[in-house]
Amino acid sequence: MAFPTTRPRRLRAAAALRRLVRETRLHPTDFVLPLFVRPGKSEKRPIASMPGHFQYSVDEAVKAADAVVKLGIPAVILFGIPDKKDAKASGAYAKDGIVQRAARAVKDRHPELCVIADLCFCEYTDHGHCGIVEKGRVLNDPTLELAAKTAVSQAQAGFDVVAPSGMMDGQVAAIRRALDCAGFADTPILAYAAKYASAFYGPFRDAAESPPQFGDRSTYQMDPGNFREALREAALDVEEGADMIMVKPALPYLDVLAAVRERFGLPTSAYQVSGEFSMIKAAAKNGWIDEKKIALEALGSIKRAGADFILTYYALEAARWLTE
Repeated sequence: MAFPTTRPRRLRAAAALRRLVRETRLHPTDFVLPLFVRPGKSEKRPIASMPGHFQYSVDEAVKAADAVVKLGIPAVILFGIPDKKDAKASGAYAKDGIVQRAARAVKDRHPELCVIADLCFCEYTDHGHCGIVEKGRVLNDPTLELAAKTAVSQAQAGFDVVAPSGMMDGQVAAIRRALDCAGFADTPILAYAAKYASAFYGPFRDAAESPPQFGDRSTYQMDPGNFREALREAALDVEEGADMIMVKPALPYLDVLAAVRERFGLPTSAYQVSGEFSMIKAAAKNGWIDEKKIALEALGSIKRAGADFILTYYALEAARWLTE
């Protein structure tokens, strides 16, 4: 029916009424907090390009997990900064590697917290690429062998979920086979199914100390102009055994997120990446925007587009805002 019978403003007349009919609701349980872990003790190094975030030693990462649990956030994802890097990313799959030690410590303190392992090699290689390099090329199949080895190492360390992010062809299948053969058939895989070669990753590369030493990552991460390719990539990961899928970054690819969620129906996540976070922080610092309102609006749009959970550097702040 048309006006005056239909008056949508009736349901906007008061704050309580607007809350009652709100379609999309954020909650602390929607968030996953990324944590960067480095060698040392009592280390908490500020990340200049990501205000409020730090590179933590293992003991400090455990303290950071305390705040996560207190706020009701269900999960963290760990990124490692090893003391040494080499061409074969040996720190990624070492039994006493930095994220392996961190996972054991966090799970010992908080067994109920879901601890996710980012499975990639750019933080661990001396060339900064996400795989084995030969004559300036990132090799796909030799990298799969390392991915499988790393997944088993991470599962043995107590990670609840492994999340391969390198965008190597066949990585999910290789990891699933390796986990199953090693007795970790119940360890789920969160696949970075559609990860774009985005300009929004700059602050992360500072945080993880992982910029490529030559070229870029466009031969394995997706071209920002592609939509159909994202659906093909997600379909392959689902066929290979992914239990959950991710779109990264979030805001520039909400159309992709919505389509992936609709097409496959698996638990679907999006990563609100470092550039998305740091731009809001910078604008807020200059007094141009209301940080709380903008951050929650951005997170709400990601959930509305179809994300069942969101990896975000705003996890702690957003959880506090939502529970005030």
